[in-house]
Amino acid sequence: MKILWKETLGLWFFSFTKIRAIFYTRPRVIKVSNEECEIMIPLNRKTKNHLNSMYFGVLAIGADCAGGLIAMNAIRKSGKNISLAFKDFKADFLKRPEADVHFICKEGQKTLDQIAETVRTGERVNRVVNIIATTPSISGDEPVAKFELNLSLRASA
Repeated sequence: MKILWKETLGLWFFSFTKIRAIFYTRPRVIKVSNEECEIMIPLNRKTKNHLNSMYFGVLAIGADCAGGLIAMNAIRKSGKNISLAFKDFKADFLKRPEADVHFICKEGQKTLDQIAETVRTGERVNRVVNIIATTPSISGDEPVAKFELNLSLRASA
C-alpha cells in the first residue's frame, strides 16, 4: 500500500483549518483520480472503541472523506465557486472493522457530471454517492460497511 503523501498532507491541512474531527483521525490518501478515491484510516488508540473495532463516528469520517475528496479536487480544478455539503447519510455496518479501514468511492464520473450540471444550471444538485469500507488485512475486498451520502453541490455567483 502506497500512501500519496502530497494529497494526504493537503487533506490534513484542510481538515486542520476547517474540520478538526477529520484531522484527529489522520486519514491517508491511497488513491485519488477523477474516477476513484481510496482513503485509509488507521485503527489506533484514537479511532477504536471499547470493543477494539473502529468507532462508528470514525467510519462516518472516512466515508465523508472518500465521497468528498473527488468533488473537492474537481471543484478546485474547475475554478468555479461551488459549495459542497452532504445532506444525508445512510450506513449499513456489516462486520466489526478490527483493522485499518479503507474507504473506496468509485463514482467520480457521477460527481464530475454533477459539478457540470450545477455550473450549467446554477441550481443546487443532489446525488447519492456510494462508498464501501473494507479491512484488506483481515477480509480482503469483503465490505465491513456500506455508505450512501447525498452530495449536495451549488454554484455561487
